[in-house]
Amino acid sequence: MTNDVWSDRAQAYVESDAHRSGEDLDQMVAWAEGARTALDVATGGGHVARRLREAGLEVVTCDPAPGMRPDVICRAESLPFADGAFDVVACRTAAHHFSDPAVALREMARVSRDRVVIVDTLFMGEDVEEAERVRDPSHVRNYTEAEWRAFVEEAGLTLDDVRFSEHTIDFGAWLARTGCGGEDAERVELLLGDRVADGRLTLDKLALLAVKGF
Repeated sequence: MTNDVWSDRAQAYVESDAHRSGEDLDQMVAWAEGARTALDVATGGGHVARRLREAGLEVVTCDPAPGMRPDVICRAESLPFADGAFDVVACRTAAHHFSDPAVALREMARVSRDRVVIVDTLFMGEDVEEAERVRDPSHVRNYTEAEWRAFVEEAGLTLDDVRFSEHTIDFGAWLARTGCGGEDAERVELLLGDRVADGRLTLDKLALLAVKGF
């Protein structure tokens, strides 16, 4: 993943209907209840930060791409914050781009005082993985529930809650956000199979709440 690529995409993610709302975003806000401060890791279009601020939290954003206009430019695997600096650390629909999600989660656990909230796309098979890489070469991998549970344990956290959902979005807009068209777009649609229907793409998502000190 390069900063230039993501900076170029910034406005598309700010305006993205797929990122601006969703039950997973609502769940993240619910899990942050009672916290005063939050860190939004890989903030992207800033939708988690916006919702948490609307809920009354003081939020710091970070992202490796300057074009996303984060408060702090950094990678998730190296967070330049003190231990326990934030009540809650949140990260939504970004971990599949991380070079090392286990290291990233350990960093999130380190800078969290109380809880870590994660949402990401689940592993849905190798065909979907190939489709993701064709559509967006910065894609690294989606992970299984078992892999996420292992990341949580390795980070010294306790899994308090996990939720699963299907996220249905506009397929054409999903392709356009990364500039995927022509033969590549046709290849992506073929690989996704019946996950694409009537111009809509359905993805499986996981949301997890992990806590410290238990």
